[in-house]
Amino acid sequence: MKSINHRKDFVSRIALLYYKLISHYLPLIQPVSPERAFPMQESTQKKYHVADFAQIEGTACPCGTARRAFADVDEFPGTLHVTEISETAELHYHRKLTETYYFLECGEDAQMQLDEEIIPVHAGMSIVIPPGVRHRAIGTMKIINIVFPKFDPADEWLD
Repeated sequence: MKSINHRKDFVSRIALLYYKLISHYLPLIQPVSPERAFPMQESTQKKYHVADFAQIEGTACPCGTARRAFADVDEFPGTLHVTEISETAELHYHRKLTETYYFLECGEDAQMQLDEEIIPVHAGMSIVIPPGVRHRAIGTMKIINIVFPKFDPADEWLD
């Protein structure tokens, strides 16, 4: 019994000492806002990039008209294009570029020629076209084209 009472007395004394410390020092503590406690460096440069394709001028290409974005963004190693493909797309290839087509819209009989093969395409499909693959769109379509490395118009080769 003596040790239990001794322990209760010890705990009571610690609690009383803690109470005195808190009641004495707590009024001296000034609240600090999180911004002041953890200052962050102000950055005037945004860490992201936005492209509004409605504001990008179209450029003629072997497939039709391309609107190209992010060519000037160092953090992105490629370019992103929205391309409206006409029925008169020319057979062409690239020596360095890999293109990934994602089909947004396709006419009824839309097709892609990839080297000697012709395959039907429809909205929601995607095709990776590595360097050296001769390709052209047959029919009308609208695509997203992701190009790596950055698009270079000097790397468009016609047969």
